[in-house]
Amino acid sequence: MPAPSRPADALWSMEGSLRRRGFSAVAGADEAGRGACAGPLVAAACILPAGRRGRVPGLADSKLLTAAARERVYAEVVERAVAWSVVVVDVPELDERGMHVTNIEALRRAVGTLQVSPDYVLTDGFPVPGLVQPTLAVWKGDRVAACVAAASVLAKVTRDAMMVDLHGRFPHYDFDVHKGYITDLHTARLDRFGPCPEHRHRFVNVARARDAHAARVSAAGMDDDGPVHQSPTRVEISR
Repeated sequence: MPAPSRPADALWSMEGSLRRRGFSAVAGADEAGRGACAGPLVAAACILPAGRRGRVPGLADSKLLTAAARERVYAEVVERAVAWSVVVVDVPELDERGMHVTNIEALRRAVGTLQVSPDYVLTDGFPVPGLVQPTLAVWKGDRVAACVAAASVLAKVTRDAMMVDLHGRFPHYDFDVHKGYITDLHTARLDRFGPCPEHRHRFVNVARARDAHAARVSAAGMDDDGPVHQSPTRVEISR
């Protein structure tokens, strides 16, 4: 009788089951930044190899890892993956098209830019129509499927680095601390300084802060000389 699976093995069980059904290359797709009111949306896709090489040490949902652990896991994923891709969507596109539409398109683009075409695709939470492969949306997929967890790490580490860079350009907002999510600190800074070009104006709190800041500036008879910088262009990275 085979030995029972250890709890740690559960993260790889879904991919193992799919491989036994003939789907050799299983890709996971996930995003980072969907709930933030500032900064880009980052989507990633990843195919891990079968066997021991695919057992990335420390791999887990990126939100459950410390920043240092995420960096270590990121390096292992990039080193071990059969293929991986990262897609960055800038704020103007998010404001123009809306978050859900852009999120689905970014996930589809991340899968489509993999240099190895997957046989099956697992996505975190949301169905992604338009893929040529069979696909399954998995609730909390970054906690139950290794390839989705790997994609979550790729996306979050990439986005976090971009938000730290934005902090250097817009230090008023402490983007390096809250990464553009709607924390009490971010809300206070947004209310005080108004939005910068990296804020998403479709978000109610951003629109409200924008209008309130413009009214204060107008009442004081001042020019709004807040920080201005162009949004980053869309980037796609794959291997």
